[in-house]
Amino acid sequence: MSIDPFRLAEATAGAGLALGSATLPVAWHALSPGLAGVLAAVWVMLTSGVYALHAVTFDCFRLTGQHRFRHRRRNFSFTRSEE
Repeated sequence: MSIDPFRLAEATAGAGLALGSATLPVAWHALSPGLAGVLAAVWVMLTSGVYALHAVTFDCFRLTGQHRFRHRRRNFSFTRSEE
């Protein structure tokens, strides 16, 4: 399995936006090298989590034949039985 650069860029931007908007306004005045290291570690963890979540979701869509923006009448469902 290879790393998708577009998916990685989207995850990086999303994690940076979430982390920056939530923590930097509060932590800007107390920013030290130690705090910057902690924020960088949290940013890396958020990026990897978002990347993994997108990979699982979109690969599941690809495997089940569902499309993101096109609604089909015959979606795969685990709960409906064919009668």
